[in-house]
Amino acid sequence: MMETKYGYGYVRVSTDKQEELSPDSQEKLLRDHAKKNNIILLNIFFELGVSGRKADKRPEFQRMVGLAKSAEHPVDVILVWKFSRFARNQEESIVYKSLLKKQHNVDVISVSEPLIDGPFGSLIERIIEWMDEYYSILLSGEVLRGMKEKALRGGYQTSPCLGYKAVGEGRPFVINEEEFKIVDYIFRQFDVHDQDYTAIARLLNDIGHKTRRGNLFESRTVERILKNPFYYGLIVWDEYAVIGTHEVRLTKEQFDTRMNKIQSRYKPSGRRDISSCKHWLSGLLKCSICEASLSFGNNSHSPGFQCYRYMKGKHSGSHFISEKKAIAAVYKYFDMILSGADFEFRYRTPENDTINEKLTALQQELDKMDSREDRIRLAYENGVDTLEEYKESKKRLKMVREGLQKQIEETVSIPQGKVPQKEDVLAQVKTVYDIIRNPDVDYNTKGTVMRSLFEDIVYDKKNGELIFHLYIS
Repeated sequence: MMETKYGYGYVRVSTDKQEELSPDSQEKLLRDHAKKNNIILLNIFFELGVSGRKADKRPEFQRMVGLAKSAEHPVDVILVWKFSRFARNQEESIVYKSLLKKQHNVDVISVSEPLIDGPFGSLIERIIEWMDEYYSILLSGEVLRGMKEKALRGGYQTSPCLGYKAVGEGRPFVINEEEFKIVDYIFRQFDVHDQDYTAIARLLNDIGHKTRRGNLFESRTVERILKNPFYYGLIVWDEYAVIGTHEVRLTKEQFDTRMNKIQSRYKPSGRRDISSCKHWLSGLLKCSICEASLSFGNNSHSPGFQCYRYMKGKHSGSHFISEKKAIAAVYKYFDMILSGADFEFRYRTPENDTINEKLTALQQELDKMDSREDRIRLAYENGVDTLEEYKESKKRLKMVREGLQKQIEETVSIPQGKVPQKEDVLAQVKTVYDIIRNPDVDYNTKGTVMRSLFEDIVYDKKNGELIFHLYIS
């Protein structure tokens, strides 16, 4: 009698338009195979609309493998319709299969690609995997090439942005008048009334406007709309950009003016918009113990600022400073600077943020090299790769690592623009001081101008002083 085995099934349907069986059809084939071969399927994992190129982007795949690796040894086999369903990246396919088979005695079986036992069967399996990966790369290349050609012809690669609608047959998007009223409102609030992203989102929500998906507006939604060049006619896809033929109601000059305004306002990471704060010093004052922001509390006895982490019990030692004392210290600092006291400042340009984002992305890629080296070592130690193949893989990874390191060095060495002099900073200090001392100026304006001059103001309670970090953009 045939030995009873236990197994999992794995069904995946990818995002590309290729010839593949539906999830129901794949499931039926797995169940039929299990029944004929005395395999009891404990569970079938479904991954719908997901590419097989990256295992870490498939949560159900990861859950299945994690269960199969458990000490209880719940299953003997994993059934798939084709090996391409298990993985389309040969490197990952080899590593996961080797890990399951040699460390946990779990076989991966393709019900439509039966293999013979022995070395020849393993060779056939490697060839199938290589063909699957080659097809996947070829297919993605063809799709990418078609999208590039469409972009160069002024075609549209995505769904219409807010304020536009598609009309089909390859024709340009047309304006949706009702939606465009929302877009126009956002433009006017920022360009004319100088409202920040958070304030605009709040105004939209108070009026009752919703996003196209029926959600409330957020500051990031407003920011994307304000920065979208489609509204002045530019269609951007990947590195390609062409002027489209759709109707526009924003000029290139108006868009450039807005972008200059956005880029001139350097904003440290994590800082809230002034419209979401209760005081014009909120978001600037920081705790010297934990570097968290000091929250403003306006009680009748002593309005002032306190570390929000202290209030949540995350560290001992109160860090309270009264509103009166904080404002007096700010005024005193301005008086000292304008009276000739020496000071330091940082020069922050829009390019700083772009460079930092690029460096972060490059460093993340560099960090991945360690895990990739671990995978090829695992493949070698488990007898999947020969010593020569292991050496070749290490050589290839070394070249990639050196290339990334070179890009990081080149990015760090990018020359910066002309650094402003102290007299430039002093002129801005004088302007900001005049504004914050004016009792007729609202706190939003005071907060905005203070943020244009200070990255933060650290309150050192132990020494009873405020430490000011100036910058200019």
